[in-house]
Amino acid sequence: MTGNELKPCIPLLVGPTAVGKSAVALALAEKLGGEIVSADSRQIYRHMDIGTAKPSTAELGRIRHHFIDLCDPDEEYSAGTYGRAARRCIDELLARGVQPVVAGGSGFYIRALVDGLFAPQASDPAVKQKWRLRIAAEGAAAIHAELALVDPASAARLHPNDTQRVIRALEVQEITGQPISAFQSGEEEPAAFRPLFFGLTRPRESLYERIDLRVEQMFREGLLDEIRRLTAMGYGLHNNALLTVGYQEILECPELLEPGADLAAVTALIQQHSRQYAKRQMTWFRRDERIGWIDIEGMSEEESCRLILNEWEKERDENER
Repeated sequence: MTGNELKPCIPLLVGPTAVGKSAVALALAEKLGGEIVSADSRQIYRHMDIGTAKPSTAELGRIRHHFIDLCDPDEEYSAGTYGRAARRCIDELLARGVQPVVAGGSGFYIRALVDGLFAPQASDPAVKQKWRLRIAAEGAAAIHAELALVDPASAARLHPNDTQRVIRALEVQEITGQPISAFQSGEEEPAAFRPLFFGLTRPRESLYERIDLRVEQMFREGLLDEIRRLTAMGYGLHNNALLTVGYQEILECPELLEPGADLAAVTALIQQHSRQYAKRQMTWFRRDERIGWIDIEGMSEEESCRLILNEWEKERDENER
């Protein structure tokens, strides 16, 4: 047997928002006596529960989850940071004899975990703020032009209005003296486990209906009150975490937070943006030929889980022979 064959086999459940990943992951983790390693770039933030469809208190009590409520909305957290931390988490679970189950829809997080996406550790809030202020004073195009002088490769792939990544590239250049493109072009570092991808999907009409119903449910559960609490704590559109579908649309029209506001238009807008996000997720994941797709429409959580479990056991057994 080769070293690759001896790697532990880890199931990864991926797919678009609202497809049903969380419910299937819960069922699978229960069957395996495992714990869930979340790969969701928004559920890591505290105080953002309803708008991110975070697991309920009951679900968190049912199966232990990792990478939920990890940091505050004003804290920086990158895909590279997640990749390193999630690998350590998986190693620790395996050392305890616990089977990790990875589930999430954040493509960069999945890639960082499995293949490696490790930007340099350099980070300085003061440097970030300096560039934010310069963009506010001089405009995004002018600052993008400065990036072109020091890191033409990054400038060529970044739109001037993608200010978050433009600032990140300038931050790394300023702190390290090297362009971020030099780091990103380095060799990737594959994980020490064998990933077994399961892509969950549904017919488009069904998925879009589930998305629309989820958005309506978020409003019923108190999305506006959640956003009011966040703004009272000082969080807003100046925080990257809140540039998220469901939060951004409301924060851009603060009158919606007033009692009696008509929410029909913003509800439809959030539904539209959520459907567009799901389409982008599917485009990302469809490019990965390692993912085996399962249409779970009409299946119970138990049936979906059994199908995945059979495939996982087959791979595990072949791995051990």
